[in-house]
Amino acid sequence: MKRISNKKGLFALSPLLVFITLYLVTSLIAGDFYKVPIVVAFMVASIYAIAVSGGFPLTKRITTYSRGASTENMMLMLWIFVLAGAFAQSAKQMGCIDATVNLTLSVLPGNMLLAGLFLASCFISLSIGTSVGTIVALVPIAAGLAQSTGASVPMMTAVVVGGAFFGDNLSFISDTTVAATSSQGCKMSDKFRANSYIVMPAALLILLIYIFMGMGIHSPQNIAEVNVLKVLPYIIVLVMAVFGMNVMAVLTLGIVLTGLIGIVDGSYDLYGWFGSMSDGILGMGELIIITMMAGGLLEIIRENGGIDYIVEKMTAKVRGKRGAELSIGTAVVLVDICTANNTVAIITVGGIAKQIGDRYGVDNRKCASILDTFSCFAQGIIPYGAQMLMAAGLSQLNPMEILPYLYYPFALGFAALLSILFRYPRKYS
Repeated sequence: MKRISNKKGLFALSPLLVFITLYLVTSLIAGDFYKVPIVVAFMVASIYAIAVSGGFPLTKRITTYSRGASTENMMLMLWIFVLAGAFAQSAKQMGCIDATVNLTLSVLPGNMLLAGLFLASCFISLSIGTSVGTIVALVPIAAGLAQSTGASVPMMTAVVVGGAFFGDNLSFISDTTVAATSSQGCKMSDKFRANSYIVMPAALLILLIYIFMGMGIHSPQNIAEVNVLKVLPYIIVLVMAVFGMNVMAVLTLGIVLTGLIGIVDGSYDLYGWFGSMSDGILGMGELIIITMMAGGLLEIIRENGGIDYIVEKMTAKVRGKRGAELSIGTAVVLVDICTANNTVAIITVGGIAKQIGDRYGVDNRKCASILDTFSCFAQGIIPYGAQMLMAAGLSQLNPMEILPYLYYPFALGFAALLSILFRYPRKYS
């Protein structure tokens, strides 16, 4: 890797510092995260990034920014946002969410809602290997449950986000698992075992916390009669997702089902269905703009050497196995913060992590687990990550409102850190 000076490296990262200062620091001073809209913070940081990227004509700088805003993965995510908005709103308007909430309230006692929702999120994400798909399916239901029981909407949303990252981290078909095991040259099954020893205690602890917290939640006494037909779109969407159907195909199927059932049921006519889809898509407008600007901003940072600088600094003074593992975990967290994509962060750091691991005798299964776990921890808590933005959009919240309730992602990062400091699981350490 080409050595990058401190001056150049910090300068390359300065757009991210501008964003953090403008959005986070200013909001904390004001005591209100709505004072500075996140879309404005990204716009200012993006203009700054393009303006200060010297050595290139303005047209080339804008082209670089636009390339980052329109990568293949980025456009795929945006299409998912569009379909998710259309499905969520058409399902809501035809009564799908209310029916599903009533079914859940009739099946689960109030004190098991949090724990049940967390377990459902863990199971679905583990089955389908995608945190985004899990969030799309369950956040509207979680928000509806919160409103019906008087629970906190941000907390219920955070329960789903946390469970979604459980599967993102462990699933055999997750992009992060594929990237981590491929870069370290180990089997998925071996990585799963090593990873399980690290994160299962954290998941069980959070489950117990949710059981305890759920004791204060009481289900409504008069639950409306459940219309099973209106629950059908969510059931089919979940089943198809669990069986591995592409998330875009799943959402398209859900949209068609909500339209057919809603029209037959009389919830809306054809034009009403079209209108609800339009409202849902337009409701995702800010989310789409934020995602594109974040992609462009982070591409400018990468082009100027910001990512390489982080990796270089994190690996410069490695001493022994513990230091090697800490440097790998820190590097993937910082790269994830700069790219807002845990799979990209693993791919970026994976090659260097392999070299460090081989040099200091780190088990490749432990190394893959560290890469995956720390990247999911970082992705789970950054307010501008796709998962947090999606969850906030579907529950009509600010991402910062969800952040304090993200117990599992924080527990995930803490468990990974403890596994390094105390050298466990022993078999892989």
